Amino acid sequence: MSYEKVLQAKSVVIGTKQAVKALKSGKVDELIVAEDADPSVIRKVIQVAEDCKIPVTQVDSMKKLGKRCGIDVGAAAVAIIY
Repeated sequence: MSYEKVLQAKSVVIGTKQAVKALKSGKVDELIVAEDADPSVIRKVIQVAEDCKIPVTQVDSMKKLGKRCGIDVGAAAVAIIY
């Protein structure tokens, strides 16, 4: 599942604002976004990923995504660097 990609990644960037910066720098291999995140929060990061031709994968839960990243709060978006 996509949650496993977080564990396999060389590095992750957690959060929408940080993911946008990483995407614009050209370092991101894949973007993972949570389906239960507020659409207004993830809209920009998805658009930047599409503009940069970076694949976007959706997972069902912000809470599970945050937990996989090792944080105690939900994560709306995570940029993966392999």
